[in-house]
Amino acid sequence: MKRIGFVTTVMFLFLFGLSAATMAEEKEETIRMRIPSCLPIKVPGMAALVDFVHQLELISGGTIRTKLYEPGQIVPVFEIQEAVSKKQVEAGWSAAVYLSGQMPAASLFTTIPFGPNVTEYMAWFYLGNGIKLYQEMYDKYGFNVKVWPLMLLPTEGGGWFNKQINTVEDLKGLRLRWPGLGGKVLSKLGASISTIPGGEIFTALEKGVLDGTELAGPYFEKALGFYKVAKYNYFPGWHQSCTAMEFTMNKDIWNSMSERQKELLEIAIVNASVRSLLMYEAFNGRTMKENAEKHGVKNLLYPPEVLKALQDKWLEVVAEESAKDAFFKKVWEDIKAFMKEYQVWEVHAYSALPPQKFE
Repeated sequence: MKRIGFVTTVMFLFLFGLSAATMAEEKEETIRMRIPSCLPIKVPGMAALVDFVHQLELISGGTIRTKLYEPGQIVPVFEIQEAVSKKQVEAGWSAAVYLSGQMPAASLFTTIPFGPNVTEYMAWFYLGNGIKLYQEMYDKYGFNVKVWPLMLLPTEGGGWFNKQINTVEDLKGLRLRWPGLGGKVLSKLGASISTIPGGEIFTALEKGVLDGTELAGPYFEKALGFYKVAKYNYFPGWHQSCTAMEFTMNKDIWNSMSERQKELLEIAIVNASVRSLLMYEAFNGRTMKENAEKHGVKNLLYPPEVLKALQDKWLEVVAEESAKDAFFKKVWEDIKAFMKEYQVWEVHAYSALPPQKFE
């Protein structure tokens, strides 16, 4: 990670030098940002977010000052975007899915069951209509924020359970922490779904309040110790084939920034997303191996019939959500069209490859 950090820092400093040279005469106000996080920032899996704020200060020459806060330290986890909108804090790092009760389409900007992979999702955000629709959603619901995806994670683990999942019947009656559209899918198969902040999951599992949970992926979850209280880690992450976390900034503060500051902020956001992707891809496999060998975790695949049942229920959920909310339908139709076009490439370039061999 140090080598990656060095290379990206050099790249930033180069870009910063070009920007500074062309805008040297511009007078800038110092922007100070308090940034509450929805997930614990001290775990190793949050390194990309911590590096983001440090590098932003560096490449801005100190004209952008930041401070990260732990979940709930200054703002309740599920109220971060509202606090940013009201300028109670200047910016925040969270996930749109937490607002899906208020904005049904919000889930589509965090993750989509059986949806796009991480590069496909990123392509939709930046080269499709993703970011445009993302901002349109927040504007539509009266949030005075500017929004970007910040930290896009590859496919997640498929969940931690205190029992094996051999059939669809095994999901019935389970008490699961499973937010968003994936939770609605599981509800259709008889599970009892709740949403609690990530920092509270371990205690709920330990006390038997939950029978299972999803959160991120093996590397991130390692520091939270799920392996101590749930020994069955299932794959694939059907409910989150990619996860896009988000950075929101109060729109008035965004508008007060110089063009140079805006450009540097957006460069830093993309860099953090790439860094987070690389980190999880590098360490997920190693963590799974450690979980099995050191902690007795069973890394298991969902049976094909369970995955089929989940996918069938997903198609029901997305049809129902589209029928209930016009903006949800608008976003879904847009990303569905993008995925269909991408599939032509995926089938020929990736899916046709045989499994890797090393001998």
